[in-house]
Amino acid sequence: MSIWDKAKAKVDQAVGHAEELWGQSHGDAAAALDGEARRLEGEAEEEQVERSEHQHPDDDGLAGAR
Repeated sequence: MSIWDKAKAKVDQAVGHAEELWGQSHGDAAAALDGEARRLEGEAEEEQVERSEHQHPDDDGLAGAR
């Protein structure tokens, strides 16, 4: 994954957080939930990017299972 994937994940987190706060402050439960979902999606994407950056190219995911 690239730096752009990480940046997109951060933007999704920020926009989601802003939408969540806007929904909470204006009593709009749907906007708050949409914002929370977008923020959590951004966090998951960032975690996936970080995992792929730290994975060794020879790692088959079966370390210790041999």
